[in-house]
Amino acid sequence: MGAPVVTSLGHAGLRIDATHLTLLCDPWMSPQGAFLGSWFPFPDNSHLLRPDVLDADWVAISHEHLDHLDLDLLAILPSHVRIVIPRYPAPEMISRIRGAGIRNVVIELDRWERLALNRLGDWMTVIQEQSPMCHDAAVLLSVAGHAILHTNDARLTPAQLRRAVEEVGRPIDLMGVQMSGASWHPICYEYPPDVVASMSADKRLGKFKAVSRLLRAAPPRVVMPYAGPPCFLDPTLAHHNDRIAPPGIFPDTAQAAAYLRSRLRDQSVVRLLPGDRIDVGTGAVDPDPHWHGFRLAGDHADLGSEGRLPDDLHAYLDDYAERRAADVAAVYAAFPDPPRGSGLAQRFATHFEQLGALSDYFLHRIGMTVRFVVAGDDGGTWDVELGPTRCSVDLTGSAPAPGYRITVEARWLDAVLTGRVRWEDLFLSLRISCWRDPDRYNDYLVGLLKHADAAALDEVERYETERDPDDTVTLAERCADGRREWEVSRYCPHAGEDLAHGAVIRDGVLRCLAHNFEFDLGTGECLNARCDPLVSRRAGSRAVAP
Repeated sequence: MGAPVVTSLGHAGLRIDATHLTLLCDPWMSPQGAFLGSWFPFPDNSHLLRPDVLDADWVAISHEHLDHLDLDLLAILPSHVRIVIPRYPAPEMISRIRGAGIRNVVIELDRWERLALNRLGDWMTVIQEQSPMCHDAAVLLSVAGHAILHTNDARLTPAQLRRAVEEVGRPIDLMGVQMSGASWHPICYEYPPDVVASMSADKRLGKFKAVSRLLRAAPPRVVMPYAGPPCFLDPTLAHHNDRIAPPGIFPDTAQAAAYLRSRLRDQSVVRLLPGDRIDVGTGAVDPDPHWHGFRLAGDHADLGSEGRLPDDLHAYLDDYAERRAADVAAVYAAFPDPPRGSGLAQRFATHFEQLGALSDYFLHRIGMTVRFVVAGDDGGTWDVELGPTRCSVDLTGSAPAPGYRITVEARWLDAVLTGRVRWEDLFLSLRISCWRDPDRYNDYLVGLLKHADAAALDEVERYETERDPDDTVTLAERCADGRREWEVSRYCPHAGEDLAHGAVIRDGVLRCLAHNFEFDLGTGECLNARCDPLVSRRAGSRAVAP
């Protein structure tokens, strides 16, 4: 039996061909882009939008983000194609699929549950992130005696990667890793440009280091950076394209591959453009001639750290934007500015009254007033008190000290309030501006908005409250006077990362490498986000407890 061949479909999309099996993973190819016409695949993969590429036995979709769950694409798949998705606490994925009129068979998999793909022994499973706050999952495939790990956006722990190796009974042959950001922080926040640049550089390097540490836990035969970056073809967002260049948060696969080669000297690293193919058995790459002469930013020897793309890529993106101008215009036409008297304010109030009734646990941990500055004929300044004990809406915008401010056009807010898009879609569209004081990330605010589902929020509460704080691990800190040991909670109080493998300590501060939450080991307090404290103590002394 020959080894499988993997074709890049662009972004996180893959096509896997083997004897009696064809499977697509997270194909994102629709001309309309994603997230309110803000994100588009980079580079353009439209030459692959053909029936012969899309005809498959299976399609695996990792999560509901619209650069992975391409509903327009799924709607044109042949009826025999079966769709496989993870089973998350909320039915968001299946609801979106059925709401788009897609009637293909959909199979939901629990974490680590195996699905036979044919009668030849090929199978797949899904590996969800540990915390139910994050609905992301990797896809593990055993095909023709080879192992493929499609991690996309999922932040796996070393223990999960090692288990994946045990499940397939061999080293991973090809592992795709995301090394480009997918975040509106810091680029949509009202920081000075130098602060944005500094924070972006830190996030970029942190992402690179986290992937490198994961790969060291169980090195695959071949690693492939993918799943980003997007590009931005709406003229109002086009300035974000320069964030592909250093120090921006959207590095391309050439930059990511160069970093991995410099840090993991014995690791085979490839990067593919849309249409490039790799033989999983030999690691040989067959390039798509479509890209003859094309260069990513990371292919330019003179790429600096000034935060600007090379001129040839700006010209490429200008041409790409011209080809998609009608698609971007169609998004604006589909979401017109609500006229004065449309009832937007009342819809807003009703929406948050319903959200506030979903989870007392989340309200208590949000504990702030969020101000919305809504631009448009029917906009206004509206405040939402979210906890700690109640949710209330003030449509006069008179709260004395809001802790968070979100500025947004009425057309995009109305899309959320009418259920056409979700809050996280809006945030990822970058069509917002944010401010917060104190400048700390509140995972519960984002979690309430993005899930908006009682079952999903209850699952987070169970996960976080059932962890045993007495399960500890001893970690060492190198300091000027030698070595200092700390006994801390085994699992991060944010998302459950195993700190025995996923933490570093410097100057008395522990940083969890999963999401970069930082904890003062003297007090246990989280320094840069809203999070329960860490149980910590100097080894041999009394613990600092929550």
